[in-house]
Amino acid sequence: MEKINISKKIDHTLLAPNATLKQFEKLCDEAVENEFYSVCIPPFMVKSCKKCLADTDIKICTVVGFPLGYNSYLTKMVEAKELINNGADEIDSVINISALKSGDFDFINKEVKSLRQACGKNILKIIIETAYLTDKEKIEVSKIILKNGADFIKTSTGFAPSGAKIEDIKLIKSVVGKNIRIKAAGGISTYEQAVAMIDAGASRIGSSKSLNIVK
Repeated sequence: MEKINISKKIDHTLLAPNATLKQFEKLCDEAVENEFYSVCIPPFMVKSCKKCLADTDIKICTVVGFPLGYNSYLTKMVEAKELINNGADEIDSVINISALKSGDFDFINKEVKSLRQACGKNILKIIIETAYLTDKEKIEVSKIILKNGADFIKTSTGFAPSGAKIEDIKLIKSVVGKNIRIKAAGGISTYEQAVAMIDAGASRIGSSKSLNIVK
């Protein structure tokens, strides 16, 4: 296998609930050293990591409605706006999985539309948590996300029973084509896994094992 430079496709991730400021400062140092695209961090750490990365081109990615997604979309809008004001470049928001599983597609439509408005020109990724969805639900939610102009569909939070799968990337790609990007996340820990996701159609990788992937 011919090696490719994958660093710029990686959101270097730390979302453990017990992680400390020192660990996030280390995460930022690792992102600089390895030239990762972004750090993906909890809302509480946005300001601190923004300072750490102030003189770099590394983006700040953070999460909204994480990890269960069942807050109201008005709450998610407020959270997204606050985080962008605090320095976040990209928002990864968990879809209301309960509403989706209940077949309330009108609610999902309103949620994605409102988040798109809240994020303005900032990158918006919608996490659909594929582990809980049928193929039919994956297709339907992908259509809704595409219609409402989000920038990415993200497969997983990393907190569900399973994460990114090749077949899910291919399924989503068959629905959205080149009109929206895909972020594969959850359980990706090797270079080979990351490349397989990219070959299947993903353009960004989210991983807490980024160092293992690139080294």
